[in-house]
Amino acid sequence: MVKVHKAADGKLKQTIEVGGNTFVADAPVAAGGDGAGPEPHDLLDAALGACTALTITMVARRKQMPLEDVRVEVTREEAGGLYKLFRRIELVGALDATQREYLLGIANKCPIHKALTGRFEISTELFN
Repeated sequence: MVKVHKAADGKLKQTIEVGGNTFVADAPVAAGGDGAGPEPHDLLDAALGACTALTITMVARRKQMPLEDVRVEVTREEAGGLYKLFRRIELVGALDATQREYLLGIANKCPIHKALTGRFEISTELFN
């Protein structure tokens, strides 16, 4: 479960609690926030990047591939109601071409990639 509430400080800053971890999100100064943390779109993009790196790393370890690091960059464009993500992946290590191609394919199997390319349904209700 993820819990989000207004932070004690800041104009729009939100405290996020998940899995025993606490961090913040905020709006940029230009949008009325303090820029004290990533904005929600950045968190969404970061989820894809982190999931990609974790999934590739776990598969490479399981297959005992000589992967030393995975570096992922995610950028986005928004236009005409389309939210488009661009993902660049760097595989660091003494991998051969077959291993590199295999791990690149694994990127599309990360759970966040699957969620973002699938269908979403969001149910909303008030509680208190």
